[in-house]
Amino acid sequence: MNHEQFIEKNIQAELKKLGFSLSVIQRASYMAVEHYRRIAQASKKGRIFDDCLHIAKVWASKFAKDKI
Repeated sequence: MNHEQFIEKNIQAELKKLGFSLSVIQRASYMAVEHYRRIAQASKKGRIFDDCLHIAKVWASKFAKDKI
């Protein structure tokens, strides 16, 4: 499992625990991986996953509101 797969899998698990729908989870985890690709070198050591999870939560909230 590479870094991107790790981020995608674990973010999907976290968002599922929060009760988001599958389509929202997939879109938000994709955005988190894209964020990782852009800032992987700029983030503080040990904080990359937390940064990506934050991005995923923000996007998931946005996507969930668009569906309502």
